[in-house]
Amino acid sequence: MNHLVSEQNMTHVLEVGLEELENDNPNGLPKVKGYNIINGKLALASDNSTFESRNPALLSDCLGEFPLSTKEDVDDALAAARAAFPSWSATPAPTRGQIIGNMGRLLMKYKDDVVRLETREIGKTLKESAGSVQEAIDTCLFFQSEGRRLYGQTVNSELPDKELFTYRRPLGVCGIINACNFPAAVPFWKMIPAIMCGNTCVWKSPQDAPLLSFALARIMHEAGLPDGVINLVHGKGSGAGQYLVDAVDEGKVDKISFTGSTAVGKMIGEVCGRNLVSASLELGGKNPLVVMPSANLENAIEGAYWAAFGTAGQRCTSLGNLIVHKDVYDEFLEKFMVKVENTSIGDSLHNEGVLYGPMLSEKYAVDFLTGIQMCEDSGATKIYGRGRISNDNKPDGFHGDASEGVYMWPHVYVDVTEEMECFQEEIFGPVVTIVKANDFDHALHLANASPYGLSSAIYTNERLEAYRFKTGIKAGMTGINNSTTGAEAHLPFGGVKGSGNGTRESGIWVIEAYSYWHAVNDELSGKLQLAQMDVDEIEIEEAEVDYSSLA
Repeated sequence: MNHLVSEQNMTHVLEVGLEELENDNPNGLPKVKGYNIINGKLALASDNSTFESRNPALLSDCLGEFPLSTKEDVDDALAAARAAFPSWSATPAPTRGQIIGNMGRLLMKYKDDVVRLETREIGKTLKESAGSVQEAIDTCLFFQSEGRRLYGQTVNSELPDKELFTYRRPLGVCGIINACNFPAAVPFWKMIPAIMCGNTCVWKSPQDAPLLSFALARIMHEAGLPDGVINLVHGKGSGAGQYLVDAVDEGKVDKISFTGSTAVGKMIGEVCGRNLVSASLELGGKNPLVVMPSANLENAIEGAYWAAFGTAGQRCTSLGNLIVHKDVYDEFLEKFMVKVENTSIGDSLHNEGVLYGPMLSEKYAVDFLTGIQMCEDSGATKIYGRGRISNDNKPDGFHGDASEGVYMWPHVYVDVTEEMECFQEEIFGPVVTIVKANDFDHALHLANASPYGLSSAIYTNERLEAYRFKTGIKAGMTGINNSTTGAEAHLPFGGVKGSGNGTRESGIWVIEAYSYWHAVNDELSGKLQLAQMDVDEIEIEEAEVDYSSLA
């Protein structure tokens, strides 16, 4: 692999010798011809079909053209991963960890380049892209050390001259499918522990972040990763993604790790279940945030505002239902709306201080507008928001030419009740539904009333309320006097109910998702000894005790 370079225009994170295509990008940045990476080699789609990646903040800016992978391409990647598995799984875990550490150090060295590329490709603010890339770095550095702690145990036998051991073993070939909203952090959450445990991977990049995915895959190889351990294929979810899931039925995949919608996650879970294949499913959320009268109101407003509108609401941990106690409802809403109405929106590459940028792509914009219509059809009262931003329809805080990108107003709905569809269903975008609670028990009931259980939060300065919330909430994560968003590389991430199947990303807990326990029974006695049957019984000797003397 060629070496990394730093370029001012940030288009090429890596010097890969890619062909630059003719284009008329308004920013003067080149349009590149991208590739799959299969067994360490650059490859086009077998039928030469392609798709484009476009900057959602500037739709006329085409980042590149990428392979629209066929089933043959996915099968080739799976075959490469299968062939690489014996050697990689036999590589000592500390050596695997050292390569992972190299990835983290390379990402640190070229962080600014990767951050700007992420912002250009999916429209996140520079600050948020930096957080995503830093999460990938943190994951690498955490799991570098775990390569020296891939512990098993010695277990005492109930029989003499016998030793018992347990070991962690890799599963095999893992299919990796992630969404585009965290295109650096989430695939590293999945692939780093996977390869640390000795597995190999086929990674289907997000359709809206292929160039960043390609750059990250090159960095992985640059760090010393052997060919075939991680194979990258581009394409649509209905194409390459579906082919990867279909391969479970064909016996070519030993694990699927998926981040995306609950509906697709259920389909993947069904396929994996009927084949007894492990699945990690990190799905949607309708995350509640409760505000109680004892809360620091300014802190609660700040947390709710960020949770609802950071990343343009395009996080699985974004705030869904904002549940406010009736005693502080009016004051909270008045102050909250001041912030909403002053929201700064625009392209972070050209405007400083914006809270959020465009939708991730035109598709996400269409889906969001459908969600907004659902709120209105449910009977909720809209108090702010006017759909898609245009030059004739824009809030005061919008910066730039709205016709160039895919931007949305922040939306706020009140008079929401738990029977409404908009209370129950996730809406991926800058919108919050506000619900009034009568007391703590009602607030906790509302927080548990949706079919999801990913993240949750409560703002209170009553210790008993905080305790009762964290023990009564049905969610994988809870913030106390903190927003619903935020994750750290050494803390488990995931949900319950409609938000996942109980598996976790991050920290030592994710190792369970990418390995199985192997029990070894080493007989040293030279004869057959059968547990439970050849164990000497210990007889109980009855003793004469005068209990009356103890009174």
